[in-house]
Amino acid sequence: MSSLALLWHWAPLLLSGIAVTLWSWLLGSLLGLAIGFVVALLRRLPLRPLRWALRLYVEVIRGTPFLLQLFLLYSGGPFIGIRLSALAAGIICLGVHAGAYFAEIFRAGFESLPKGQIEAASSFGMTPLQILWRISLPTMLVAIFPSIVSMLISISKETVILSIITVPNLMYQIQSMTVETYSAFAGIIALAAFYWIFVESLARICALVERRLTFFMRAGAAS
Repeated sequence: MSSLALLWHWAPLLLSGIAVTLWSWLLGSLLGLAIGFVVALLRRLPLRPLRWALRLYVEVIRGTPFLLQLFLLYSGGPFIGIRLSALAAGIICLGVHAGAYFAEIFRAGFESLPKGQIEAASSFGMTPLQILWRISLPTMLVAIFPSIVSMLISISKETVILSIITVPNLMYQIQSMTVETYSAFAGIIALAAFYWIFVESLARICALVERRLTFFMRAGAAS
């Protein structure tokens, strides 16, 4: 059987693997963004024990391999009463892992904000929430957007590792195909093509969004 015929025969399973890969990437990214933003906000509070705890989370996650974190959650979780399906464990682990990196990206964004701008908004009677929503977030989003995109791309590549805990993603389905057909070449090429197309598409979409963001920010500053 030729490589194309092999891929066509396995197309339903490969497509389901692609769907699981995209789903786990999307949910893991959203969870990571939410965790990162909350952690960055909480680290700005004048509560030293809380800041130390959050800094420890960031340092530990960034200092250990994603694969190890995945095994700890999925295989070690039951020892402390945490039983998760492979997909749930994979998504949560992706989110927690990405959250540490997003927290540093958001922290850098907050620190880059001009203090005079915040003080001026405060002097006009704006509440901290209004300042955050109307000034801080739009201003820093343009600055940190490239870093967020890089992290989103990095998360997409980490989804490959989820197959190790039997998440039925594209890598897992290709491994199954290889075991049954004893032909790895077509699967490897298909896997590489998928990730290349996905990363290129994501980068182009994000570049378009970044240009729109910059345009609106400049238009807002000029008005």
